Amino acid sequence: MKKIAIVTGTRAEFGLLSPLMDKIQEDKEMQLQLIVTAMHLSPEFGYTVDEIEEKGYKIDSKVECLLSSDTAVGVTKSVGLATIGFADAFTNLSPDVVVILGDRTEMLAAATSALLANIPIAHIHGGETTEGAYDENIRHAITKMSYLHFASAKIYRQRIIQLGEHPDRVFNVGAIGLDSIKNMDILNKEEFEQSINFKLGRKNILITFHPVTLEDDSAKDQFNAILEALDALEETHFIFTHANSDKSGRVINQMIEQFVNKNRERAVAFKSLGHLRYLSALEHIDMVLGNSSSGIIEVPYFNIPTVNIGDRQKGRILSESIIQSETTVDAITLALQKALDIAFRKRIENQVQLYGSGNTAEKIMDILRNQNINSLKKSFYDIQF
Repeated sequence: MKKIAIVTGTRAEFGLLSPLMDKIQEDKEMQLQLIVTAMHLSPEFGYTVDEIEEKGYKIDSKVECLLSSDTAVGVTKSVGLATIGFADAFTNLSPDVVVILGDRTEMLAAATSALLANIPIAHIHGGETTEGAYDENIRHAITKMSYLHFASAKIYRQRIIQLGEHPDRVFNVGAIGLDSIKNMDILNKEEFEQSINFKLGRKNILITFHPVTLEDDSAKDQFNAILEALDALEETHFIFTHANSDKSGRVINQMIEQFVNKNRERAVAFKSLGHLRYLSALEHIDMVLGNSSSGIIEVPYFNIPTVNIGDRQKGRILSESIIQSETTVDAITLALQKALDIAFRKRIENQVQLYGSGNTAEKIMDILRNQNINSLKKSFYDIQF
């Protein structure tokens, strides 16, 4: 039986990986090993490990790593703790393959530990670019440590090959986030309002903004500009989700709470909406604002606008529904006006979906079933110029 270890550290990532985990559990020739780490185990970020257990998943290992600090030193030390924890987890579980999604710091630790233990790594969402965050460097580093690659679009597959990975091990499978959207029973408006204990308004915006980690001391100023632009809107309600544990994330979360406390009638905030409530929100709101990758990949599936602020996601391929904005109040205000424009909203109703059709988990399963990895030795694949 092939043992597949899946690592998850955040609420968003767990939701993306759930369809794949379900298929592994259903497969008689595979065994799911679930390793939970980072924000899942932190009360400050919602202790979302409870949500995982409530959904019936067996957790095989918990890797504690987050320090109560979001400085560069604190994050670096957390990576060190995570590396030690994953070394123990992989020794105890002896997986045949470790599946890693994305580019967060705890995933760098997981990849490092797996590499040194000679365990093959299957990496999801490699080849993408996010020029405003050190995630960019982490993602490409994980690519070079990985053996199998599951890209979300053709251009990203080509970029992984450009990094020297052999085409036979690089697959364009689409974005796994679309699988849940396609298969999940979304809450209706009344059910959603009850689930968040908040009434939607005439217009509604979901806001998720994370630190831009390659721009020192910018989080406070950038998020203040967002709040000023939002505050000027009339007849609009706001649903905030907290920032992640990257450096300066706590600054953003404090500002969210201050704004919500002053605007109880029209604003609400959550450490974590969870996957069902998050996707349900996309069905009932008017737009998403912020700089999360979900605004680029999942939100366009609902044919609503995304106002993408700043450079955190710079470099990703963008659907028609995504409005790019600078971080000034004036620029954000203009982007909000465009997102609410009837003609613009009409134009994006039937936009082309750039990240697949919602069958990514099955494609990954087919590859995992059929790949026999006898050696981790890799030769650098040279592109012919």
